[in-house]
Amino acid sequence: MWSDQKSVLLSQIGVLFFAGVLLVVAFSAPWLVRWLIDFSRADLQGTEVLFFVTIYIGFVPAAVLLYSLFRLLRRVAAKQMFLPENVEHLRRISWSCFLGAAVSLLAAFYYLPWLLVAVPAVFAGLIVRVIRNVVALGVKLQHESDRTI
Repeated sequence: MWSDQKSVLLSQIGVLFFAGVLLVVAFSAPWLVRWLIDFSRADLQGTEVLFFVTIYIGFVPAAVLLYSLFRLLRRVAAKQMFLPENVEHLRRISWSCFLGAAVSLLAAFYYLPWLLVAVPAVFAGLIVRVIRNVVALGVKLQHESDRTI
């Protein structure tokens, strides 16, 4: 039978999988960029450095996002939901989405398909921001409840 614990475990495995993908992309960026430029029908010759800058700058918010998400999931697995630390993790996740979107949006000036990363990243950031606000309210209510006799 499927349970909340199994769902959290599956989410943690997913985060670890994407962390692995992120590392593979970071280490294989020279090969990936060369392949994209050779494969693309667009004239991308001379943009290699721009792709490298985009990938390696984008690596930072992606890594922060995955780390914060994994830490948040560890607390959820321990049934520690309404804590200020969780609000902080959600804040980091949302800002990581917005920073990743900004990097992708700037990269769209030299390669328009980066918009396919930027737009969903902004949307994800907004959703996480709303969840962060809900959890922050839950933390406040939990704190008030704990002080009530």
